[in-house]
Amino acid sequence: MKLVTAIVKPHRVEEVKEALQGVGVQGLTISEVRGFGRQRGHTEVYRGAEYQVEFVPKIRLEVLVAEAMVDEVIDAIVAAARSGQVGDGKVFVTSVERVVRIRTGEEDGEAL
Repeated sequence: MKLVTAIVKPHRVEEVKEALQGVGVQGLTISEVRGFGRQRGHTEVYRGAEYQVEFVPKIRLEVLVAEAMVDEVIDAIVAAARSGQVGDGKVFVTSVERVVRIRTGEEDGEAL
């Protein structure tokens, strides 16, 4: 099993969710996060004063999938989240050794 984690722009979340549902993903977790990459934030003007926003708001999506689905899930996320602009985000894939469904005690593939 693999945990696919994606950091995307907030206005792209709905498109990413629909793309993941389209490839058969049954559940995902999202969190509101803030950070920066190469773009190093941006400058905004508020009431005539200019200030630097160092940490840009993003959404972190986490999807636990069988190893066979990883490429399909990544492709769906990238296609839905890509705008071609700086700050589109990143996708990370990590191995998951064990999963247990708390309600039933099912493990690994059956717990998904």
